[in-house]
Amino acid sequence: MSKHIGIVGCSSEGAALCYRTICLEGELTMGTCAHPQITMHTIALAEYMKHIEAGPGWEKPVAELMLRSAEVLKRAGADFLICPDNTIHQAMEYVLPRSPLPWLHIAEEVGKEAQRQGFRKLGLTGTKSLVNGPVYPESLEQLGIGYLRPNEAQQEEINRIIFNELVRGQQTPEALFYFVQLVENFKVQGCDAVVLGCTEIPLLISDNESPLPTLDSTRTLARAALRDAIHS
Repeated sequence: MSKHIGIVGCSSEGAALCYRTICLEGELTMGTCAHPQITMHTIALAEYMKHIEAGPGWEKPVAELMLRSAEVLKRAGADFLICPDNTIHQAMEYVLPRSPLPWLHIAEEVGKEAQRQGFRKLGLTGTKSLVNGPVYPESLEQLGIGYLRPNEAQQEEINRIIFNELVRGQQTPEALFYFVQLVENFKVQGCDAVVLGCTEIPLLISDNESPLPTLDSTRTLARAALRDAIHS
């Protein structure tokens, strides 16, 4: 018997990619069309964004939204939780003490995968809040892995692409070109891999286009959940 995975959704595109990855890759271990039981609960992205856009202190009200989903998933029978949204992991310090279930942490799983592959310095991509916040620095520093943030102008453009295009299911050639140039800039500055630290970015760029190896946060989290569900 495998564990029941609970997915706390935030943006639809990232949550869908996470769910789909668990389902499709589950059969590699469990057999044709097989995967662990999965339940997902998603409060509208608008509810999260009104708190995030309000500025400092957004973590506590966002934590309340995450905990609402956690309670629903607990009642549905989930054994543990994941959240395929990097930015709102910044609220985890307020979530974990009150959570009815344990969580896998997306940045910790990405860090472990970077360590497994021997990467020493990572370029960070994601929302402005994410790349300027503690989510990845805390996890990477514990593993002795260095990182580089985008500059301010790059952060603005990445943010625009994420919220104007990617969360709406739009992937344009212009956005792909921008990300390729961004990753090339990380490479010039000594990075040996790039974190796709918004759960929608892997829908835009992959190892096939990237000048550096990519650490796909969405699929990395999904695979960690699959391993935990099957082998724990």
